[in-house]
Amino acid sequence: MKKLKIFVVTFFMLQSLMAQTISSEEYINLYKDLAIREMKRMGVPAAITLAQGILETESGNSELVKKSNNHFGIKCKSNWTGAGVSHDDDAKGECFRQYNSAEDSYRDHSNFLRGNQRYASLFILKADDYKGWAYGLKKAGYATNPKYPAILIKHIEQFNLQQYSLAGMDELPQFDASQFQDDKEVPVAKEDSTFEKIVEIKTNNEKGVFKINGSKVVQAKKGQSLLALAANYHIDLSKLLAFNELTADGILSKDQLIFLEKKSKTGERDNYTVQSGDNLPDIAQKNGMLLAYLLEYNKLTITAQPSVGKVLILKPLQVKSVESKFHVVAPKEGLYSIAKKYQVTVADLKKWNKLDSDQISIGQRLKVSE
Repeated sequence: MKKLKIFVVTFFMLQSLMAQTISSEEYINLYKDLAIREMKRMGVPAAITLAQGILETESGNSELVKKSNNHFGIKCKSNWTGAGVSHDDDAKGECFRQYNSAEDSYRDHSNFLRGNQRYASLFILKADDYKGWAYGLKKAGYATNPKYPAILIKHIEQFNLQQYSLAGMDELPQFDASQFQDDKEVPVAKEDSTFEKIVEIKTNNEKGVFKINGSKVVQAKKGQSLLALAANYHIDLSKLLAFNELTADGILSKDQLIFLEKKSKTGERDNYTVQSGDNLPDIAQKNGMLLAYLLEYNKLTITAQPSVGKVLILKPLQVKSVESKFHVVAPKEGLYSIAKKYQVTVADLKKWNKLDSDQISIGQRLKVSE
C-alpha cells in the first residue's frame, strides 16, 4: 500500500510538471545567450531568432517543442536524414525535425537559413534591420501566415529583443553563404574547433588568405607543418614563427589561425568576451593582436585561464570621468550593449541598479560603476 501511494504521488507530480508553462520573458532568458552565440557564428540576428522561437514554440510551451526540441518549426524535407516526429500543421501528420537539445535546434536553424539559397537575400540586410528580416522571411517562404512579419516585429519591440542583436554585432562574421549547407543530420552539441573568418581576401595568388585586424592570416589545419606553410606563402620560417609568437617549428596539433604578417598591439574592438574552450594565445590570435599586450592590458600571466564570460580589454583603458559612472539609456540600447560599452557584466548592472530583469527604458539613468 505504501509503494502504491508513492507511485500515485510521483505520477501526479510528473503530470503537474509537464503541465507547467513558462512565460515569454522566461523563454527569452533561457535562450538569449544561445541566440547571440548563433548570431556570432552564422550572422542570423539574435532578435529574429528569439522572436521566431517565441512564435513557433508558443514561448516554449507548444506540443511540438516538448516532444522534439524543434524551436523553429523546421520540417524534415527530403534531405533530412536525422530523427523526426509526426505533427499536424498545414497538413495532418507532417514530419518535423527532432533534435537532442534546444542547442541543436538553434544551430540547425542558423545553418538552415545560411545554407539555403532562397534566404541569401536576407544576409545582405544589416543585422539590426529586424523589420527587413521579418518581411524577408515571409517573402522567401519561411511561413504561410500572412501576419508572420507583423508578429515577429511585435515580439521584438514588446520584449526589447533588439538589444541582443546589438550585443552580437561587434563579432558578426562576414562570409559567403554558398560555403554553408543545411545540416543533414542532428548535430552534436559542441563548440566549433575552427575560428570564424573576419574579412576574406579573394585573390588568385593568395588562396585561403583573409584578414583579422588588418593583418593577413590563414586557417591552418591540424597536422600541417609550419615549415610547409612558410614555404607555401613565401615567408621565412623565422618570420612566420615571430608573427605567431612561436618558439619552434613543428606539426600543428589542432586547427588554428596562422598569421602571415605582424600582428597589432591592440585589438580592432575595445574588448572580447571569453568563450568556452578559449585560452589566452587563441584569444590573441582571434583578435589579431600580440599576446604580450593582451596580458599587459588585463594584468594577466601567460598561465592564467580566464573564466567563460569574462570581458578582456583589447585596448589600453582610457581614464574615465566621474560622469561616466552613470549612463542614460538611448533608443535601441539594452543591458548587453551597455555592459560591453563600460566593460562590466550584465549581472553587475542589475546589482548596482537593483534590476530584477533585462528590461530598461529610454531615458533611464543607470549606474555603470561601483
